[in-house]
Amino acid sequence: MNDNRENNVVQTSRIISRITWLVVIASFFFQASCSRQTGHTAPSLAGSNVVVDVTALKPEVPQFFTYQYQGKNISFFVIKIDDHILSFLDACVTCYPYKQGYRYEDGVVVCRACNQRFPVYKLEKGIGNCYPIKIAGRIENGKYLIPRSSLEQESGKF
Repeated sequence: MNDNRENNVVQTSRIISRITWLVVIASFFFQASCSRQTGHTAPSLAGSNVVVDVTALKPEVPQFFTYQYQGKNISFFVIKIDDHILSFLDACVTCYPYKQGYRYEDGVVVCRACNQRFPVYKLEKGIGNCYPIKIAGRIENGKYLIPRSSLEQESGKF
């Protein structure tokens, strides 16, 4: 009878040990996924600019990119609204320390950190702490150009 108890204790100990390892591993992946922004496609580069092909933009759907600078991933998105091209950091003044950025859902950009929702057609005039940070760009020969320096000076937010 003592052998059965010892076997049960050993089996229970092994099960607890396995569950503990699974919890540790799951916690690691959960923290890693929640504490970092999603990496996006690298943008094209030309001289001192990041280049986005305007013809590839779908109306009112942000296209996300990640530009690498000094070991940091600087994420941003470009969006076409009413024949205007706009660009924003994938960060805001309030929530950038969480490094989670935004996601797009059916005409709305949603902050992953605080769940604030912003209709894409209101982004250009957006004023507030959780609106995406606007970055300057210009159209030249069917391409949207963003100075790399504009992204690089915001690297502290990433």
